[in-house]
Amino acid sequence: MGSEVQSKGSMKEFFSLLKQLTWPKGITIIALVLSLFSTVASLAIPLVTKELVDSLTAASFSWKTGAFLFGVFVVQAVLGGISLYLLAYIGETIVADLRTKLWAKILRLPVSYYDDNETGETMSRITQDTTMLKQLVSDHLVSFIAGIISIIGAIAILLYLDWKMTLIMLISIPVSFAIIMPLGKIMHKIARATQAEMAKFSGHLGRVLGDIRLVKAYRAEPNEGAHGEKAIRSLFSFGLKEAKVQAIISPVMTLVMMSILVVILGYGGAQVAKGALTAGTLVAIIFLMFQIIMPFAQMAQVFTIFQKAVGATERIQQILGMDSEKAEGATVVPEGGLRFESVGFGYESGKQVLDDVSFQASLGTVTAFVGPSGGGKTTIFSLIERFYTPTTGDIFIGDTRIRDIALSDWRKRIGYVSQESPLLSGTIVDNIAYGLEVRPSMDEVRIAAQAANALQFIEEMSDGFETLVGERGMKLSGGQRQRIAIARALLHDPEILLLDEATSNLDSGSETHVQEALQRLMEGRTTLIIAHRLSTVIDSDQLLFLEAGRITGIGTHDELFESHSLYKEFAQGQGLS
Repeated sequence: MGSEVQSKGSMKEFFSLLKQLTWPKGITIIALVLSLFSTVASLAIPLVTKELVDSLTAASFSWKTGAFLFGVFVVQAVLGGISLYLLAYIGETIVADLRTKLWAKILRLPVSYYDDNETGETMSRITQDTTMLKQLVSDHLVSFIAGIISIIGAIAILLYLDWKMTLIMLISIPVSFAIIMPLGKIMHKIARATQAEMAKFSGHLGRVLGDIRLVKAYRAEPNEGAHGEKAIRSLFSFGLKEAKVQAIISPVMTLVMMSILVVILGYGGAQVAKGALTAGTLVAIIFLMFQIIMPFAQMAQVFTIFQKAVGATERIQQILGMDSEKAEGATVVPEGGLRFESVGFGYESGKQVLDDVSFQASLGTVTAFVGPSGGGKTTIFSLIERFYTPTTGDIFIGDTRIRDIALSDWRKRIGYVSQESPLLSGTIVDNIAYGLEVRPSMDEVRIAAQAANALQFIEEMSDGFETLVGERGMKLSGGQRQRIAIARALLHDPEILLLDEATSNLDSGSETHVQEALQRLMEGRTTLIIAHRLSTVIDSDQLLFLEAGRITGIGTHDELFESHSLYKEFAQGQGLS
């Protein structure tokens, strides 16, 4: 009973999804009309054939009837070809619209969604799941409607030609439905499970290929190979289950139809022998019967594809129904420092990462966060970026809560340079100008690169600013990636600067270059720094000592050295006095 309710809910969701999509209405109507004409032409063929056969038995072959029959065939073929193209166009339009909506939604989902879902799995939803819908619309939608028209038309003509024979034929319909309906429910379950498994497999592929260096460095190829094989075997077993259902549906349908054909040929032959039926009428009945059988067989296929499409779009509906990041709000950011007031946050309920954090970063000052790993320093930066919302307390800029400011307006005032400084595949200039609404001139890019101490190494490369950086910037060194990230931040000209361990992974030569570039970047901005090496932040306006999600000390280096025992231990351990 529960699965039946779920199935009805899935159907309802599926049709509501179809309503949301942009259908090319005019072309859909044209495709339906052409399909209707093509069906009517096909229904005319048996009647024309009847006349032709009866004229042959009357020993006076009608050339006009033969020519008309050939003309009908040509018209049917041309109309069929045009409607097929239009159907493909409709399918592609709908799936493009769905993918556009899905892509726009996925880009605006909160970061917490990406914490819980693998990238490859999300990619599978955009590519493979949407293809199922296209298949249903392009290959089967109008053929399903045309099939119904064909069946109704053929039955009407059959009732006119010989009602007894038609009633014999109609017995097959409830028999066929009794077979198809339960199998359709099984197919729906298999389709859902297949799509979920396919998404999981895509997620595994994305994760492994994204971290291929880690896989190779730790010789994990056999382990990952085994994981992949397990997923492939699972997909294989689902494929076989689907094949079993198909293997029952097709032969049973064929058996029912062939039995009906044999009965009609036997009964019809006897009627012709008695003279109660002409040979032409019997031929017409057999033709019409095939015009019922063919669409009926197609409907079994449509039913299968429909169940697959419903299963595939369930997860799409879930994604489209998720809450996006709250983007609206005030468009003007007030002047003033950044202030945390009793901020608490946990990635999971009941597990606090930050607890009652309060501090003020005044305009144009440098605030450094120090303390043991896992204290919540990076989480503070994530909350400032509004990747997450505090569970308790609030963050202010001046007297305004940052959650009341338009998201894009807020984020464009923040420059973020992390220890990773990831780059996107593409050229150096693409990465420096990344995210800017208006593409800057090459002079502006060059000035930013020079201020970031990056111009020299860029110009030494054979392709200069057009050099391809490779996936995630792997063709460049850590120091080079860091300086490109600083050049990007300089071009964006942010008011608030977040530096997350910006020099932690660098050799002393690179660090000097990056440190100089950071000093230029920090001038006149409200800067927040996460640092493990205290020597890099010893001159900050204030240092905040963070341990286990709480601030246990605020002050300058000298003040904390005197008042905070753990800070003093940290400082002495790094050779500072």
